[in-house]
Amino acid sequence: MSNLTHIERQKLERELGMSSGYVLGFSNRTFEEFFREVVGIEIYDSRFDYGSGSKANRMRAFWNTATDAQLSLLFNGLLEGWEIYSEESISQSAQELLVHIVKRLGGINTLDVKQEKKSTSISDDISSKLISRLIHVSSLPPQKRGYDFEAFLNELFNAYGLTGRASFRLTGEQIDGSFVMHNETYLLEAKWQNAQTGAADLHTFEGKLGQKASWSRGLFVSNSGFTPVGLQAFGKGKRLICMDGFDLSEMLRLKLSFIDVMNEKVRKAAETGFPFVPVRDLFMG
Repeated sequence: MSNLTHIERQKLERELGMSSGYVLGFSNRTFEEFFREVVGIEIYDSRFDYGSGSKANRMRAFWNTATDAQLSLLFNGLLEGWEIYSEESISQSAQELLVHIVKRLGGINTLDVKQEKKSTSISDDISSKLISRLIHVSSLPPQKRGYDFEAFLNELFNAYGLTGRASFRLTGEQIDGSFVMHNETYLLEAKWQNAQTGAADLHTFEGKLGQKASWSRGLFVSNSGFTPVGLQAFGKGKRLICMDGFDLSEMLRLKLSFIDVMNEKVRKAAETGFPFVPVRDLFMG
């Protein structure tokens, strides 16, 4: 059963003009294409035959069986393409209704994503320079790689206005850097080595965080990745987020925002307790 409330359905009917049997200005062809491309279903499948089989009735049949994820896709699609399928611009009431429903269902709405990208994007020129810098680091001899990898990450943080700080030493310990995102301070642990990082290094960094202010968080970047056994032994519910070299290369290759990537990693860690979820699972899963 759909999680749409009765009141939400009635408001949607009014905003979409469904009392006439139509939905906005969709033709049969565009209605079919919209659902196939945006939601990933065939709206003219027999399971959506309801009453007269009009577009409005098919929409109602879809609402009755759709998952929250499918509903979020539908409403984000309407937010994105309202002016394409309607003769009028989206009204304030329709926009607020769609955004409210998507948020209530646990989705991310299109308008918030666009606004976030305005403040988190970087130019193609800077993106290309970062890719070149990472390639350069990989070509260095082992004794130089570690230091230059830290410097590269500091450049990455500063490119997004995150007030990166280079490595510094405290009594008895080395911190590879830090940055500030959404008013949260993240300490950095960076490793470039042939072997994957295991539980011991993760516990050591977690121990460093435990000695700092309670609001401190950590980002552990291991170019070679993390052993599955190490991640399992490290456990859940820690204060650090993990990123590997493949995450970095995918993020730069696909021109994903570092802030977007961190937001998704933090959210997934909060939901599951796992410190490491690959970028490819977050954005391409």
